[in-house]
Amino acid sequence: MNDGFQTAIIIGGGPAGLTAAYELQKQSDSIRPVIFEAGRIVGGISRTESHNGYRFDIGGHRFFTKVPEVEAMWHEVLGDDFITRPRLSRIYYRDKFYAYPLKIFNALGNIGPYEASRIMLSYIKWKIRPSKREDNFEEWVINRFGGRLYMHFFRSYTEKVWGLNPRNIQADWAAQRIKNLSLPKAVWNALTGANDTASLIEEFQYPRLGPGMMWEKTAARVQEAGGEVQLQSAVTRVYRDGMRITGVDVRSWDGAPEHTPVTTHVRGDHFVNTMALRDLIHAFDPPPPEEVIEAADRLKYRDFLIVTLVLNKADPFPDNWIYVHSPKVKVGRIQNFRAWSPEMLADPDTASIGMEYFCQLGDGLWTMSDAELRNLAATELEQLGLGLASDVIDAAIIRQPKAYPVYDGEYQEALEVVSSWIRQLENFQTVGRNGLHRYNNQDHSMLSAMLAARNILGEENDVWSVNVDRAYHEEFEIKKDPTPSSQAKTV
Repeated sequence: MNDGFQTAIIIGGGPAGLTAAYELQKQSDSIRPVIFEAGRIVGGISRTESHNGYRFDIGGHRFFTKVPEVEAMWHEVLGDDFITRPRLSRIYYRDKFYAYPLKIFNALGNIGPYEASRIMLSYIKWKIRPSKREDNFEEWVINRFGGRLYMHFFRSYTEKVWGLNPRNIQADWAAQRIKNLSLPKAVWNALTGANDTASLIEEFQYPRLGPGMMWEKTAARVQEAGGEVQLQSAVTRVYRDGMRITGVDVRSWDGAPEHTPVTTHVRGDHFVNTMALRDLIHAFDPPPPEEVIEAADRLKYRDFLIVTLVLNKADPFPDNWIYVHSPKVKVGRIQNFRAWSPEMLADPDTASIGMEYFCQLGDGLWTMSDAELRNLAATELEQLGLGLASDVIDAAIIRQPKAYPVYDGEYQEALEVVSSWIRQLENFQTVGRNGLHRYNNQDHSMLSAMLAARNILGEENDVWSVNVDRAYHEEFEIKKDPTPSSQAKTV
């Protein structure tokens, strides 16, 4: 390392960690980022895995944002590797497919005029006499859509995704994810084609080789500019002297079972974290106060796995993805990777279908063997009428722990205790989905990381105050670099 450099240690090589490193190098020549990523590839839950030439996501990742700085970074890194894709998604409910966003004649044809009338009457009832409380997901949705539509389209899918009664999910999750949509707006959009709701965009940008391409290229740029990206290197201990962080222990391995992992101590000047807060709090040495540890232990996560099936026939359905509300099957969402990008497939005469399951570490789904999961996914694909089990010629299974931070009844109070303590650290910030325990999109994770990088360079931004609602609906921008964008330093 050259004299005069300061070291910024970044825990995690997902979108937030890599964005923090990229932004530091873009804005300064005096800080050298070193990223420690526990996985074998970069990208976190936005990575793109591969199997026998087929590439697939850990869930779908649209590239859509109203944050100019995020959009600019995407294009700086990817350039011509961005493609624009039409969005086509549907909901499978009661053995029928509903267009999503809503298309009025499709919806009426499926649900029938009688039930449609009951939905409207229920909506009117709840608008006249809404619930006075909006503490949980169920109350929030019913006040905006009515009880009948909630019963049809929100309750079963929410229970499948979270494994919780919607009454036990906080309302702020609905406010963040469903945003400013309501039943009148949904009907108006269906009749006119108008749409100003971020969750219902009709087209989006996408890297031609999947979202992991963005993060693979970002990692390469960080290293070309003098930074480090160390894979299969997990931060296991974070040392502090009072409220100042001094260094970390890093456990590294090369994946070979005969090799014993090696732990090294690395000192740094600045620290940016993206690992899950519950794990982070237990990594501090000396540990935080007992009440902070107890609060961190109350933070919960939902786990996820995807079974990607290769079929010997192309295009069994045209959608990018399908939400499966039916309780008859365990699958929650289905991806069609050709609809995201044709280059995700090794053979154009085949199909690559991602069957997504929401689960908990150690439960029945999680502990199934790969062979059992392949059989389950193939059987359910046929049960839904989307393909034949006999058409499946290959499969790949990825298990992803801590995919989603849970917004249960305890999380707000617990998070306030944890964040209040972390805010007191002098040279340490935490960003990203799990680093803030916030179910945000990729662009929000990047935005929080940009703010953290600029804090290291002397600004005073509150990364905890950045939220999806603000970023989407206020055309949010971080402080602009006084250098014109055409002359800004790139890495």
